Amino acid sequence: MKIDRIRNIGIAAHIDAGKTTLTERILFYTGRIHRMGEVHDGQATMDWMDQEKERGITITAAATYCQWRDHHINIIDTPGHVDFTVEVKRSLRVLDGLVVVFCGVGGVEPQSETVWHLADEFDVPRVAFVNKMDRVGASMDRVVGEMGEKLGVTPLPLQIPLGEEDGFMGVVDLLEMRALVWDRDPQGVEYSEVEVPLELKDKALVAREGLLETLADVDDTVAELYLEGGEMPAEALRQAIRQATLEGGLVPIFCGSALKNKGVQPLLDGVVHFLPSPLDVPPVEGFNPVTGEKEVRRPSFQDPMATLVFKVMVQGGRKVVYFRVYSGVLKEGKRILNATRDRKERMGQLFRLHANRHEKVESMGPGEIGAAVGLRWAQTGDTLCDEGHPVVLEEIQFPQPVISMAVEPSSPSEMERLEEALTMLEDEDPTFRHHKNEETEEIIISGMGELHLEVLTERLRRRHKLQFRTGRPQVEFRETITRVVEVEEWMDKVMGDDEKAFHICGGVRLRLEPLNRGRGLEIVDLVPEKPQVAKEREIREAIVQAVRDAATSGVRAGYPVTDLRVEVLDYSYEPGKSTPQAYSIITSMAMRKALEKAGSVLLEPIMELEVLVPVENVGDVMGDLGARGARIEGVRDRGSVQIIRALVPLREMFGYTTALRSLTKGRGSYTMKFHSFDHF
Repeated sequence: MKIDRIRNIGIAAHIDAGKTTLTERILFYTGRIHRMGEVHDGQATMDWMDQEKERGITITAAATYCQWRDHHINIIDTPGHVDFTVEVKRSLRVLDGLVVVFCGVGGVEPQSETVWHLADEFDVPRVAFVNKMDRVGASMDRVVGEMGEKLGVTPLPLQIPLGEEDGFMGVVDLLEMRALVWDRDPQGVEYSEVEVPLELKDKALVAREGLLETLADVDDTVAELYLEGGEMPAEALRQAIRQATLEGGLVPIFCGSALKNKGVQPLLDGVVHFLPSPLDVPPVEGFNPVTGEKEVRRPSFQDPMATLVFKVMVQGGRKVVYFRVYSGVLKEGKRILNATRDRKERMGQLFRLHANRHEKVESMGPGEIGAAVGLRWAQTGDTLCDEGHPVVLEEIQFPQPVISMAVEPSSPSEMERLEEALTMLEDEDPTFRHHKNEETEEIIISGMGELHLEVLTERLRRRHKLQFRTGRPQVEFRETITRVVEVEEWMDKVMGDDEKAFHICGGVRLRLEPLNRGRGLEIVDLVPEKPQVAKEREIREAIVQAVRDAATSGVRAGYPVTDLRVEVLDYSYEPGKSTPQAYSIITSMAMRKALEKAGSVLLEPIMELEVLVPVENVGDVMGDLGARGARIEGVRDRGSVQIIRALVPLREMFGYTTALRSLTKGRGSYTMKFHSFDHF
């Protein structure tokens, strides 16, 4: 497969913006499927899980591929619900480009912003598709304006809609100055290229002029032609748009109606023209696990093989590992190294992906996305590589759970099966956790929201045939400190009897400092080198690990400690007495003492809330939010509704759906996403 002809793209958006419907049309028009299924009928190819079909939403990111204009396009259709943002994040880690779908009526909605900022984090170039242009109230101009205002980008509309609302017929292509009309074929395969209608001519010329001005600001060749008043060939404009898109300076915007089969083919052309191939993005970087030195892997068949695992699932009773090949060639049956876990194993069967169906292949090269079975040790974020050229690529960082609840098996005999199933779910979903409360003997599961836990517990019942009871969801708290402290702990004593005596000898000095919200835990070793110390590296590692372990349980209420910097200032050493194991114990004691002196406080999950409310109900809704301890951040108009943005403690939001329906007679709606852990 020619690397420059590969496009690895994701399709992402706010819930119900039409991502899966758009993906279905892409697969149909590229010949990948022969009948279009609809999300509302539970027949969409990419929503293959029973729960997705029943709920009409995407829960897990599904991958497929297709061919368009001699290009191979790998596609990952991602969820739009905030509880499943992890699926977007781990997909973006292995994608080169992204199609962000915006609702022509809803515009830039909260999860759209979340997806956009995640793409910023991974430097992924984007094109946008304004969907649902056939809907009442749809406005491409408003969506383009919101993109510039809310996302801080330079939008570049390449089309304007032809017709409005139920009269939407197609688009005007501003590069070629032609109209594309879907008026003959109900399935949208065939469309007509016609002259721009007279009534749209002036608007199209103004829009093209704006396009040229925007391009002239970022491309010298276009600027020169523009100032000279010369002819602007469409191909020259495409080259300029491509370069600006790859550099992140512009976002090309298309429009259409996926459900009505209009505007999808030009978007596919845009994916080919403007989004990068694996050769257009910087080489992936990692480090050598033996030497610690930086390593680079280029998208080349000649470079040593390096592959990143971005997802693990159990399908049909088999563990399926999803991956992206960054360099070299991955072959079935080849001996490989899991450099993250320092485990060697043999590569199992390889597959190309098409939702939950797999197509067997013998090898995969740079830039390809696929799956494998038969890998025992691989987990999300692991690096698979050549044994002789070890490298660990940057791992994927995942958010911490914010909500938990108790799970109790229907009988004691089910306990072991339940714990095994929960461990399996943890392997699949890095934002899901479980542990046993030693005092109550309850199993506590934690996740990103009520829907997240509801979906996972339903999966336990269906897939594993388990019967259990669940408690009421509870908020996950965190702890932090409020002041800087410095502590020193020293010990020299023998623990245990004569036969099992253990000598604890050594000392450690730590400094703890509170950090701004969202910074997490930082551990810094500031101790100068001590060449005279035996096992110096092991001692340092033991101290750092003991700090990390101590931070998992604070002194206020036993919750994990966050937004904290711990500096290891020094450690005392007694030759022949001090051991790494002793420093683990001494450091744990020092951390306990420091946390008690540092004024520990509880942090709770604070949510970013956006409520769409009819104008006449704004007062009632704001009063209710005030009673829930919300902090109103702003109110803005959107036609007949008002949008209230607020920060509110998660503990106050259980059952809010029912309350909002009551206050607005069923006309209000809301979205909510995690903002931060804070002392609210």
